[in-house]
Amino acid sequence: MKLYRTNGGSYNFVMAYPEEEKLALASLGYLWLYKIADMKEGINAIRLSTDNIDVKASDIKSIAFSMSFDFDYMGVLKILDKLNLPFYAKERSENSPIIFAGGPVITTNPKPYQDFFDFMILGDGEEVFEKVLNVLQTDMPKKEALNKLADIDGIYIPNNKAVKASVSLNNVIYTPILSPESYFKDTFIIELSRGCMNRCSFCTASYTNLPYRFYPYEKIIETIEFGLKYTNKIALLGAQISAHPQFNDIMDYLKSKIDKGANIELGISSLRTDSITPNIIRTLAAGGQKHSTIAIEAASERLRKFINKNLKEEQILNAIRISRENGLKGLKIYSMIGIPTETDEDIKEFITLAKKIKQENKGFNIEFSFSTFVPKPHTPLQWSKREDTKILENKQKFLEKELAKIRISSKFSSPKWDYWQTVLSRSDSNITPLLIEVYKNGGKIGAYKQALKELKLDISKSINGFDFNEELPWDCLELNPSKQILLNEYNRLLCKM
Repeated sequence: MKLYRTNGGSYNFVMAYPEEEKLALASLGYLWLYKIADMKEGINAIRLSTDNIDVKASDIKSIAFSMSFDFDYMGVLKILDKLNLPFYAKERSENSPIIFAGGPVITTNPKPYQDFFDFMILGDGEEVFEKVLNVLQTDMPKKEALNKLADIDGIYIPNNKAVKASVSLNNVIYTPILSPESYFKDTFIIELSRGCMNRCSFCTASYTNLPYRFYPYEKIIETIEFGLKYTNKIALLGAQISAHPQFNDIMDYLKSKIDKGANIELGISSLRTDSITPNIIRTLAAGGQKHSTIAIEAASERLRKFINKNLKEEQILNAIRISRENGLKGLKIYSMIGIPTETDEDIKEFITLAKKIKQENKGFNIEFSFSTFVPKPHTPLQWSKREDTKILENKQKFLEKELAKIRISSKFSSPKWDYWQTVLSRSDSNITPLLIEVYKNGGKIGAYKQALKELKLDISKSINGFDFNEELPWDCLELNPSKQILLNEYNRLLCKM
């Protein structure tokens, strides 16, 4: 069900999502840009995903891909393959569709993927996207269109310099299409804020979305009321939503509606550990949420200081206690291993902390969820080395065994896949042939190893890190804060240890 009016037109424009349709219907950014295209006079907007390709390339004028995760390139290649379009932009004819991409992965480092696209959108997409559509629907020759697009801030033409687009938050972004087929069935998602003020040293979501911005309280309330006309499932989204200056007022508003009999199912993906209050938890519980998540990243205070996660152990224990006492049934605790400077003692601290949590919260469901550190561009740790896979696997085995002894469940990301995520995150366009070979050979771990062997590529920099004074693949992007500021921050965090 579309919550807006379509205009339609003769210019066939495809919004492609490089995953299954149910995930496309759960992606707020993707759906919002589709809505912009679908409402634009003269454009026939078509949604497309890896399991929903029912259009011919000859009927398409242009295709936009949304890339949120490093491995999304597999879906991009699958869609191009099914449309019988060459993977490389240089191999496509003047009459082929103009193909471009945007999303967090592109903003972080477009280099590994740039040869697939005619151009890319960096940063906040909503205003740039409108300008792009204005150029595209004139249906001018491809070369002329690209020359016009190159003058727009936020547009990256491969191998040129580009500035990230950033917008003020005024009109609230929300789920414009409700569907029972969505991964989040019939859920009305509302963006409360964008960016994060914490600036954890490993986090691209924080650094690439500066400055932290939030929507006005009144507009959020209006949007909640609009959504409740169509569904009782409301979800609040943002990397740091509880930092919204009126977050407690928003929660009070929802709680008062529930207390007066409104059947609202409320969802919040994660909570900032040091901002959890009894009122927030009671509101979540009243809205039917039984579990939530907090992120501590590291168990030792020393390591948390290094990554700028300035949490005291008392704050972690207090957040869990408040969650238990005010209606939640359990918490998932996001954590990370392999952080630079990490020691065996830092790993053992997880067990010490887990024992305290278990002792103080009997009957409360606790699950630790561990990822491995993946150094990312545009962060203070962008130069860092990735820890050896075997060492990471040994740390995982230790944690799994020791946590099981105290009957706390744990989940772990795959160090082998995180290794290749690191390669994708910090490579340049030399890696592109490998991506194509991996796709052609099924996309499993073995396909990466085989392609690397056959192509004889050097990926050592992506894994072992970079010198502070050398050029980085993503230096083609002008983002704030600058490279020098990131280096200063890295040195500052080292001094805090």
